[in-house]
Amino acid sequence: MIKRFCFAALALPLLVTAVSAAETEVTLDRNGTLRGTLLSPGSGPAAPAALIIAGSGPTDRNGNSPLGVQANSYALLAQALAAQGITTLRFDKRGIAASAAAMVAESDLRIQTYSDDAKAWAESLHADAHTDCVWLIGHSEGALLAEMVAQDNPHVCGVALVSGAGRKAGDLLRDQLAHALPDALKQPALDGIARLEQGQTVDNPPPALMSLFRPSVQPYMISWLALDPAALIAKLRQPVLILQGDNDIQIAVDDARKLTAARPNARLVILPGVNHVLKIAPADRPGNLATYANPALPLAPGIADAIAGFMKEHK
Repeated sequence: MIKRFCFAALALPLLVTAVSAAETEVTLDRNGTLRGTLLSPGSGPAAPAALIIAGSGPTDRNGNSPLGVQANSYALLAQALAAQGITTLRFDKRGIAASAAAMVAESDLRIQTYSDDAKAWAESLHADAHTDCVWLIGHSEGALLAEMVAQDNPHVCGVALVSGAGRKAGDLLRDQLAHALPDALKQPALDGIARLEQGQTVDNPPPALMSLFRPSVQPYMISWLALDPAALIAKLRQPVLILQGDNDIQIAVDDARKLTAARPNARLVILPGVNHVLKIAPADRPGNLATYANPALPLAPGIADAIAGFMKEHK
């Protein structure tokens, strides 16, 4: 069960700026303490409940990163869903933000580590919210985790995949590195990805590629590269919603169409003008953070409506 810590404005005034009076801080003990935020629409009958699963890297429960992206997208999504009568739980992944102390050695991490954590959060939310099942809302790499958690899981009502890849990670990496690397590093990078896809480690990678191929991260990369999002979505038995912005420079509309091809009865919604962090913004690189991930920008219109409508349709 989730442990709750309610922060009321009158009781703990110093914490009001960190945690809204309408939210509840929750923890999950699982090989360390994981921390999240439960946002409920208020009193009344049991509300539909959804778990928001963050994307890759050091992205926290609110959709922000110490690498410079401060979009607040997940917090905005949770607030918009609460306004439509939906309870949400969003959490800091193991090793990130308030869950940093639960980090294991990088060499011990696998993508299944994160999917198992997300599954445990989903089970706890299911018990805590007193609902028959819970929804999964996965963003970016979180969409892949949602597909993993939902496999043969009777406690998952359905899945909303937001900016989720339709190709294996190796294909995404090859596309991204083709634009990002100087010519001298492209072939060593491609060779390294091919070895990891075969389940083999990369010995003595070039120093300039060490962030991608450092020995301690290679076991995680091998576990991640082995997964095929299209194959996973094809096996899901629950209703599936696929949302994709057409100004997303990290995940293309074609990825969403690949997912839909693998699961023809999924609902596909293309969001005009929406970028990867769910804002209306130009299709530019995140170097221009003022337009790419401005926390002052609202959540793009249509996202919460599409998710809430799909959930209520399949309740």
